[in-house]
Amino acid sequence: MIKVLFICHGNICRSPMAEFVLKDMVKTGGISDRFYIASAATSTEEIGNPVHYGTVNKLREVGISTAGKCAVQLRKADYDKYDYLIGMDRYNIRNIERMTGHRSGKIFKLLEFTGSDEDVADPWYTHDFDRTYEDIVKGCEGFLDYLKERGEL
Repeated sequence: MIKVLFICHGNICRSPMAEFVLKDMVKTGGISDRFYIASAATSTEEIGNPVHYGTVNKLREVGISTAGKCAVQLRKADYDKYDYLIGMDRYNIRNIERMTGHRSGKIFKLLEFTGSDEDVADPWYTHDFDRTYEDIVKGCEGFLDYLKERGEL
């Protein structure tokens, strides 16, 4: 079982979008039984809140539901629980490292899997959920390719 935790600041926009996009990709690919996929926040600001309406609406457009998801916070123990902790931007990575006490190994920035050092566009500021979705799809596809290259899939 490959355990993946997507992480952003509030766990209401980017990380739940990545969580549900990857869940949909592995379901479509017939490999969902090989994954445990979740998402979390580095902050406490949105804990308990549902997914942002912009993410809900964008994912609904492509037939993906986020039903039942509420923001949760990253815990130190998540480093041991998950195989991959994937942040959306460089600030998330810094906070993941601080919160888990680890600096390498399992911690990645999503667009690294595309060969880019770019951050996933934050729709909280850009209001552009289409661009965020495009970044996340590319990143998730790259992640699945990475797993195949490593022989994990």
